[in-house]
Amino acid sequence: MYFSPMYFVFAMPALLLALYAQWRVRSTYSKYAQVASANGFTGAEVARRLLDAAGLYNVQIERIPGELTDHYDPRSKVLRLSDSNYASYSVAAIGVTAHEVGHAIQDATAYAPMRVRGALVPVAGIGSNLGYFLFMIGFFIASFQLATLGLILFSAAALFAAVTLPVEFNASNRAMTLLSDNGLLTQEDFGMARKVLDAAALTYVAGLAQALSQVLYFAFMLSGMRRRDD
Repeated sequence: MYFSPMYFVFAMPALLLALYAQWRVRSTYSKYAQVASANGFTGAEVARRLLDAAGLYNVQIERIPGELTDHYDPRSKVLRLSDSNYASYSVAAIGVTAHEVGHAIQDATAYAPMRVRGALVPVAGIGSNLGYFLFMIGFFIASFQLATLGLILFSAAALFAAVTLPVEFNASNRAMTLLSDNGLLTQEDFGMARKVLDAAALTYVAGLAQALSQVLYFAFMLSGMRRRDD
């Protein structure tokens, strides 16, 4: 496989950001997972209260294994909470739970960026794999057209990561508004839950940075091909 030292110029900053984001979300979550919220509700109880307050009585809540595996499934209308949050009374669990409820509300209100992200899932999956394959073949056989097609397809992953940002930021903002409007956190707990969600948001920023760094590196390789052809 072709390798250029220039790869580090493009990839290293994004990689360092990703490592920092992973460390921050883990350390912040671990810290506030040890702090019990003043309301005395578990993550599952908070989820049910917030969903009902939003009129989403049809959304079910399920417990799933793992830590920070929480997610909302728009296809089955199910909010799934991880073992670490489902029965936890912690501020971290409540923050994460409210964030997933935010996604459920996005789905119910047809939030446009969420719709776009959903439509991009298969495109990004195929594009990131097929695009990489086509680009490398095009590069090695010196086919500028094939490599360009591969780059365009591969860029779908970066587009998906870009669309993900407003979806996740909006879900977090909805979460904090929901918690405040329903009086489920004290002012002190509110600030701690905000820190958990801010740390989680950084992982999506890092994901976009990594996707863009790969696209830019491929574009750099492509420009080198064009210069050789001229």
